[in-house]
Amino acid sequence: MAAPQPPLLHVKDLNVTFPTKHGPARVVDSLALTVHRGRTLGIVGESGSGKSVTSMAVMGLHTDAEVTGSITLDGRELVGLPERELRRLRGRRMAMIFQDPLSSLHPYYTVGEQIAEHHRVHFGSRRAAARRRAVEMLGEVGIPEPARRAGEYPHQFSGGMRQRVMIAMALACEPELLIADEPTTALDVTVQAQILELIARLQEERGLAVVMITHDLGVVARVAQDVLVMYGGRVAEQAPVDSLFAEPAHPYTRGLLDSLPRLDDGDDQPLRAIPGSPPSLLTPAPGCAFAPRCPRAAAATPADRARCTGTRPELTPSHGHLVACHLSLHTAAHTCGGTR
Repeated sequence: MAAPQPPLLHVKDLNVTFPTKHGPARVVDSLALTVHRGRTLGIVGESGSGKSVTSMAVMGLHTDAEVTGSITLDGRELVGLPERELRRLRGRRMAMIFQDPLSSLHPYYTVGEQIAEHHRVHFGSRRAAARRRAVEMLGEVGIPEPARRAGEYPHQFSGGMRQRVMIAMALACEPELLIADEPTTALDVTVQAQILELIARLQEERGLAVVMITHDLGVVARVAQDVLVMYGGRVAEQAPVDSLFAEPAHPYTRGLLDSLPRLDDGDDQPLRAIPGSPPSLLTPAPGCAFAPRCPRAAAATPADRARCTGTRPELTPSHGHLVACHLSLHTAAHTCGGTR
C-alpha cells in the first residue's frame, strides 16, 4: 500500500493578534488545519469568527498583526518568511479570490492588462505572450469573446463576470492552492451556482487544493469534502462534510444547522437563531468560548457547567470528527438544541 501523501497546506498552532487601543485582540487562537491536493476544505462560522483572518495569515497579508505558529506550504514554512519571498509564492504557488471583485480590480486598466501583468511578474514573459495567456484564461473561465473582452474595463463586466475575471487572474500562474474568501456572497443564486461549478471544474482539471471560506452551509455542502467550524477564533469542530451534516458533534455546529430554514417548515414557523452574542476577543473566556450561549451547558450539572466555563476544551477525536467540547453531542443520549 502506498504511503499517504502529505498535505499541501498544514497549519499548526496558528495565532493572529491585533493591537488595539483597548489591548491585544487574539482573533485566531491556536488554530490547526490541513488541506490535501485535489480536496476542498470549507471553513464556516459567524462573522468575526476568524475565517478571513486565517486566510490572510496563510497568504502572508497581515502587516499590522502578530502571527505566530506554523504555516507550511508543501513543507515550506511561511511564518517569518521575508516579504520578498512571500510575494514570489503569492500568485505562483498560492492564490486568493475575494468577496468583492470590483474592489480587487484596478478601474484604470483593462482586465486583460491586469491578468497579463500578473503573469509577467511571476514568469517574466513578454507582453505578447502574457496577453495571449490572459485571453486564454478568460476563455477558460467561460467569458465569451475573450479576445475582445480582454480590452474592456472592470466596470463593463457584471458581478458574476468580474468574479470569473478574478478566478482567471488567480489561476493564470498555475498555483497549487486556491483560497476563496466568500466568493459568491454578492451574487444571485444562479450566478453563485455557476461560479461554484467553475471552481469545482478547474479544481478537478488542475488538482487544486481549495479552501472555501463562507458563512453559507449550503455552499459547503455543495463543494467541500471536509469542513472546519470556527467560533471565537478557535476550531470548534472538523469533520468530513457528510458526517458533519448527519451527526454534528459540537453544540455550536448543531445550532448552525438548526438555524437553516427548511422546506417542510410551516408558514408560521419562526426562524431559529443561536441566542446571545459572539465572545469578546479582548477578554477571552478561560473555558469554552461557546459556553455562555450553549443550551447543553445551561442544562448541565453544576460540575459540568463549571468545567465548560472554566477549562478550555481541546480538540479531541470523536467518531471520525475532531471536536472541542466537554459535552460533545456524540456522547449525549439526546441532542442539544433540539432536532427537527
